[in-house]
Amino acid sequence: MISITREQAKRFLLAKNGLLGASRFRGREGVLNYVQQAGCVQYDPVDVCGKSHELAFLARVKGFSREMLWELLYQDRALIDYFDKNMCLMLTEDWPHLGWMREHFRTHTRSREAVEPVAQQLMGIIHRRGCVSAQELDMKEKVDWPWGQTSLGRAALETLYFRGDLVVHHKTGTVKSYALAADCLPAELLNAPDPFQNERQRQMWQVMRRIGAVGMLWNASSDAWLGVDGLNAQVRNEVFDALLNLGIIRTVQVEDMLRPLYVLAEDLPLLESCRQPAAQDRTVRFLPPLDCMLWDRKLIAALFDFHYKWEIYTPEEQRHYGYYVLPVLMGERFVGRIEPVCDRRNNVLLVRRFWPEEGVKVNDRFLWALEDAVQNLCRFHGLNRVMWAQDWLAE
Repeated sequence: MISITREQAKRFLLAKNGLLGASRFRGREGVLNYVQQAGCVQYDPVDVCGKSHELAFLARVKGFSREMLWELLYQDRALIDYFDKNMCLMLTEDWPHLGWMREHFRTHTRSREAVEPVAQQLMGIIHRRGCVSAQELDMKEKVDWPWGQTSLGRAALETLYFRGDLVVHHKTGTVKSYALAADCLPAELLNAPDPFQNERQRQMWQVMRRIGAVGMLWNASSDAWLGVDGLNAQVRNEVFDALLNLGIIRTVQVEDMLRPLYVLAEDLPLLESCRQPAAQDRTVRFLPPLDCMLWDRKLIAALFDFHYKWEIYTPEEQRHYGYYVLPVLMGERFVGRIEPVCDRRNNVLLVRRFWPEEGVKVNDRFLWALEDAVQNLCRFHGLNRVMWAQDWLAE
């Protein structure tokens, strides 16, 4: 059992996530290094001020651009779109580790009776054309799908994608074009054996991966475990015990917290280096709603006293803040929430509102740091200027 202060725990989480001090993730290699550390970076198609995964990279990878990510995904194929914790971006080399999920989708998708008769025909069409999207297919009849009815073409493409027969060739906005996996991925990767001898090994790998993504987690129910199939409370206890016995994770007790936390043993030197405060960091960063450091919001509330809820699915009249509001970090502290919106028609980044946390002094020094972060977001989107709403500072 390693005893640490709350301040040390906060510094460790931020440092582990590349959110403290100078950026240690830089350029293309920085994107790959961060994805390798996180295991997966969660994807969401909603784009109010940038998609969630883009904002995650922008917060921690110096020099990040959409073009850089496109090349890594759809030219170099070093990254791939697939499922881990929901839809994510991950290293292509992790493909063999998710074979269990592809196998699951072979027997657990809707409208299989409608998709199976057209599957081989569709594979032939894709082979001839190179890639296709659902809009390009003459398969318009409606079938059941998880979120309602959709076209047979879309259901068939997504079924074959879920199974691993197809991969995303490229995206145009949120529209996916699919290609044969055999045309995009090396044969040695497609034919690699399952690295897990049994389900327990797979669960251990995923739990280790999630602890490494967040930095530290507790053995409790958490959104961080989404996608770890079969991880009920009993199994979770057994997995944690196995990882502890193997020396892969270590137990950490944070002052005044009743429940222990767990870190990767390989991160102990970083944890020790966070015992003392570093040079003061006044950099402002905006985190996306689905940032891996926020996967366990109860943990963030317990450590940082910052209570964040993504209100995109909350009815408007029940929202405390707004539709798409980003947590704001400054140094070692969450200092508020911000609501930026890309107004592409007028080529403007509009800051609708900033809600400071209690005790945050909105003085000139703070405003300069906030302005730097807003301007960085504006440049990322290629917009001409920033416009602050008249009532942008909440009381």
